[in-house]
Parts: sequence; structure tokens; C-alpha cells
Amino acid sequence: MLPFIAALAMKPSITPLIEQYQADLGSLERFYKVEISEERNNRFRGFYWDNVKVLIRQDFDALDQGEKVDYLLFKNHLERSIAQLDAFEKQIEETKPFLPFANDLIKLGQDQRRSNPIKPQLAAATLARIETDLPKLKQALEAKKNNDKFAAFRSARFNDQLLRNLAEWYRFYNTYDPQFGWWVTEPYNRTSKALQEFSTFLKERICGLKPGDNSPIVGDPIGRQALLNELKYEMIPYTPEELIDIANKQYTWCETEMKKAAKEMGYDDWHQALEKVKQDYVQPGDQPQMIRDLAEEAIKYVEDNDLVTVPQLAKETWRMTMMPREQQKVSPFFLGGEQIMVSFPTAEMEHQEKLMSLRANNIHFARATVHHELIPGHHLQQFYENRFNPQRQLFYTPFWAEGNALYYEFLFWDMGFPKTPQNKVGMLFWRMHRCARIIFSLSFHLKKMTAEECVNMLVEKVGHERASAEGEVRRSFGGGYSPLYQISYMIGALQLWSLRHELVDSGKMKQKEFHDQVFQQNSIPIEMTRALLTDQPLKPDFKSSWRFAQ
Repeated sequence: MLPFIAALAMKPSITPLIEQYQADLGSLERFYKVEISEERNNRFRGFYWDNVKVLIRQDFDALDQGEKVDYLLFKNHLERSIAQLDAFEKQIEETKPFLPFANDLIKLGQDQRRSNPIKPQLAAATLARIETDLPKLKQALEAKKNNDKFAAFRSARFNDQLLRNLAEWYRFYNTYDPQFGWWVTEPYNRTSKALQEFSTFLKERICGLKPGDNSPIVGDPIGRQALLNELKYEMIPYTPEELIDIANKQYTWCETEMKKAAKEMGYDDWHQALEKVKQDYVQPGDQPQMIRDLAEEAIKYVEDNDLVTVPQLAKETWRMTMMPREQQKVSPFFLGGEQIMVSFPTAEMEHQEKLMSLRANNIHFARATVHHELIPGHHLQQFYENRFNPQRQLFYTPFWAEGNALYYEFLFWDMGFPKTPQNKVGMLFWRMHRCARIIFSLSFHLKKMTAEECVNMLVEKVGHERASAEGEVRRSFGGGYSPLYQISYMIGALQLWSLRHELVDSGKMKQKEFHDQVFQQNSIPIEMTRALLTDQPLKPDFKSSWRFAQ
């Protein structure tokens, strides 16, 4: 146990424990940079368990409600971290046939960070041996039938990490140690190039990916039990199958409303109305002004209706940037926060690619998206997160962040924010999209849908441009998002909508008070937000049980 942690354990507050944990975690993450290092994972496992031991010695009953919630959140975080480490170690084991040289490269970096004496001749020999062995490894992998493509895809990512670690090692010694450069420069250059080629080999020859824009989508389905584990830690007491049923019901509502909006536009088929809406876009160069106008419209709407407190500094400090072409392949729509990243055609795009991007980022889709990214969405969320209960940022969950932003889309819809049937189609497109995300992402991880089937679903059931659908699916399964991220929008919004009904519709809280309180509790599992706002009795062995979907 760390002595400082032991001292803090005597304090009747959880906040100092969380604050020191965050500082210690940062120190460990900066030192142990290579994820697949066995030493790193052993160190982190011990670190997590040290904190569990300190936490469970706290007098839970002596804590106030906020500290009790922090206790439960910290306990949940540590349990999840240990479970994720267990799962990660299994993944590492699966990559060992693809990366037999990994430990040699890891050791070089570890010795450098510990300032152990360097032996340039031995280091050069290690690198030369790796370069010599790589062609044989490639040959053996190509000869083997039924290579695990998912493990190979992870291995390519880990290999890139090893390359970065090796480059840092080389930069540290080169030119400072005269013998180092003499022995190591030539084998380093050759081995670096060979390792870069090996990453390409894994992606293209083993995984079947193609260079360029038409590469297949490779994902890594985690299976039903892993989904249940993730749902447990997110405090969602539903099975994947129940959540898919909820999504299908929500989709049916959306489709009914879409048909009504289409009729208002003079169409019997809502797909035709959607196509008409997609043609309503601004000309190149005009998108930034449109985004600014939509942002200001949303802020005015929030303030005119007294929905939530919007500090002047939050209104003043948001900014905008344009998204480059490469990023639009995985993020075909806006991304947001303090800075909104605007997706729109760039000059170097091919003609058809430009047209698809124009259609996908039309005026009415944007009107339903800008407030999701800025105010009252992600920018306002992050503004509050940095100022209220900041210790809870450790427990960030997309069910609060994405769910809260979509909740306001629900609220705006009910309050009559869409002025025209075209506006309604724009809002409903995104709502259908969030339903589809639940269905395709859970079905993929349940191994019931392929990535290509997910793309087809978005095109056929939601009306996406194919390039946008591919970008959405590629982003969902590319490893940058948790397996539950895509379901968090709709499920989190339904949680907040249910909580609103419980507290606001019943008259127990005023609407603005409710919204301010949700923001001020920070980005935590919404069942814990509910526990805070209702002063729910809590025990240290708390288990999630809130059935919020009616």
C-alpha cells in the first residue's frame, strides 16, 4: 500500500482518495506507456487492488449522500478497471503468435525509462535479429490457415505502439552516446522500416484490408457476456436483447412521425421526403456562417424558454474548426465540445464524395445537430464538468454525455423547436439513427450482424448516404469507442426522460432546477444522478435495479 494513500484513508471523505488516485494513475500511465507490457499490467493490477483495500475501509454510513455516491462510483470504477485488465490480458495472449518480438522491444524502452546502462552492441544485435526473423514470421502466418483476423488487427495496432516506443528509445540515445549511433543507427533504420511494413502486412494480407478509401471494415465483437459485464458497470440493468427491443419500439415511433412529416411535405413515401431534405444544403464556403447562426438560435431558444443556466463565458468561448477529409471517413458528421468540428466537402474530395457530404450535412440535419454539440449539448456539459464536482470526471460515461445531449433533442421536439416539416425530418433522421445504433452495434457484438450488414441497415432503415454509413460503422468498431458507446445516446436520453417524468412532471422539481442539477452532478451513470436528486438510501453493496424504460 502507498503510505500517502494510507494516511488519506483516515479522512471521512472519498474526494481526496479519488483525487490522489487520478494523480497516481496519470503518473503510472506516463511511465508504463506500452499497453502490452506484462510488467505494466501487473503494476496496474496491484495499483487497483491497493485502492480497493483503502476504499472498503471507509465508514460508508458516516458519509453524506454525495460522498456515498462517490464511494459507489469509485468502487464501480475499480471493479471495472480490474475486469477490463483481465479481458485485455486475454487479448494480449491472442496476439502473441503475431508479435513474438514484442518483449524484446518493450525491454529496450523500459531500460531507457529507468536509465539503465545501455549496451549498444547488444541492442544492435537484438534489432538485427528482429529484422531477420520478420520475413520468416510473415511466411509462417501466410501459410497458416484460419488466422484470427481480430487478433491480427489488434496486433497491428500494438505493433504501431511498439514502433513509437522504439522511436522514442532511439531519439533518447542517438547523438548523446557516441557508441550508440555507431552500433545502432543502421539496424534501427532497417528494423523500423521492416516493422512498418509488418503492420501493413497484418492489415492487408492477414486481415484483408485494402489501401485507400474502399477498405473493408474490421471490428472485434466482444460477445454477450462481455456486453452484460459492460452494462453492469454502466448501471443499465437490462440485457442486450431487451435494449434491442426498446430500440425497435423507438424506431417504430420515429417512422410513424416521419411519415406524418413526409405527408406535410406532399410525399407518401418518407424516403422521398428525406431525399428532398438532403438537397437543401448551403454552397461551399457558407457552412461556417450557417453553423454560427444555428448555434445562436439554439442558445436563444434555451434562454427564452428558461431551460437551463447558460453562463456568459460558455456562450463566449465556443469556437469552430473544419474537419479534414481523412477524418470525415470515420466522422462524417459534426463533432463537438468547446470546439465544434464541422464536416463539409473539401476541395480534394472526388465529385461523388463531395455530393454525398453535401447531402449528409444539409441545413435540416445540421439544425438538429449543432445544439447537440454546443449548447445545451457537449460544450455546456464540459463547461459544467470542469466546475462542479470535478472529481467525478474520472467516472465519465457516454450514457450521461451523449444521453443528455439527445435528451434535449427530445425536449426541443416536444416544445415545437422544428418549425417546418423539413425541420422535423431532420430531427427524426437523427432520432432514427440513434435507434439504429443500438440495434446494429449490439447485434454486431452479439455476432448476429456483420459490419457490412450494419452499413446496409443504416442506408436502408435510416436513409444514410453509403459513405456516411461506412464512416459511422468504421468509427463504431475501429477500437476508439467502447462497445456500448453507440447505444448510450438513446438509452441515456430515455433514462433522463424517465427521471424528468419522476421529478418534474410530478411537480417535485422545477424544470430549470432539474436541468441545472443534472449538469452539476457531472458525467456519471444516470442511476447515480437519480440517487442524488431523490436522496435515495444507499448501501456499499449497491446493485443497479432502475427499470427506466416504460
